[in-house]
Amino acid sequence: MIEIQRDGPVAIVKFNRGEKHNAFNQSLIARLTETARRLGSDLEVQAVVLTGTTAAFSAGMDLDDAMWRDDDASDLERREMSASGVRLCRAWETLPQVTIAAIDGFSVGAGVALGLACDWRVIADDAFLYVPEVKIGINLQWGALPRLISLVGPAKAKRICLLCEKLVARDALEWGLVDYVAEPAGALAKAVAVAHAVCERPAVTVRMVKEAVNATANALHHVSSFADADQSQLSGQFAAARRARADFLDKQ
Repeated sequence: MIEIQRDGPVAIVKFNRGEKHNAFNQSLIARLTETARRLGSDLEVQAVVLTGTTAAFSAGMDLDDAMWRDDDASDLERREMSASGVRLCRAWETLPQVTIAAIDGFSVGAGVALGLACDWRVIADDAFLYVPEVKIGINLQWGALPRLISLVGPAKAKRICLLCEKLVARDALEWGLVDYVAEPAGALAKAVAVAHAVCERPAVTVRMVKEAVNATANALHHVSSFADADQSQLSGQFAAARRARADFLDKQ
């Protein structure tokens, strides 16, 4: 599922589940989390580019994942699975290297959440972002909501989450949700170019500044989202949420 390429000081992480447009399941989440942890201790890598396939960054959380249907799991096991995405995004956000998400095709729900955990986002001109969580009766979790609000402000965050508006590349750039727009199928190439540009700076200074910016900008993020996985478990069990999920799946 995970391929890591090295281009000098830049590590390019490609994830490809091979089905369901890179929808996240527990296995993919675990492998991407472990990948971030290993890269974090690599002193030769100064920037990391994260990308899916040219068809899609990710279709979001797999609604067939064990998290949704494992009735035999204990309460602790269910909570552990529900919080796996939170740990994934935290692992990528706290990487000492600069991280850049390269988005081709589309990024949905959990895919948007993971992209928000990176320092910068590059999107292809023909790609779009979509956060449909409310449509299936759950909140945006993985620690993503405070990151989203910090980038686009509260009003636009509500439009993205409550109205489930799809954002095409140019609108995402104008709203501040992404940092660069590339030509179609060109997100990876642009992200790698940006990664090499930051690698021209002294590595230790880059890491210190990134850490300082995150410490200031993200100071209250964990406070406001520490229970979002628990909230998602709760809201997902409401009768209205169950009906919403069934209706959503019927329309796919």
